[in-house]
Amino acid sequence: MAKKAVASLQKGGGKEFTKVVITAKSAKTGAYTFKESMVHNDKVKEVVAAASK
Repeated sequence: MAKKAVASLQKGGGKEFTKVVITAKSAKTGAYTFKESMVHNDKVKEVVAAASK
C-alpha cells in the first residue's frame, strides 16, 4: 500500500514546485531562524532575490 501512495505523489504536479528555505540571523539573540515555503519553479529566483534584500 505504501508503494501506491508514493507512486501517486510522483504523478501529480508536485514536480513543478521547489521547497525554498531562507535563513535569517536574529540581531538580538544571534540565533538563526528558517523560513520555508513552496514556490513554483518559475518564481524561485524572484523569491531568493527578494529575501536577500
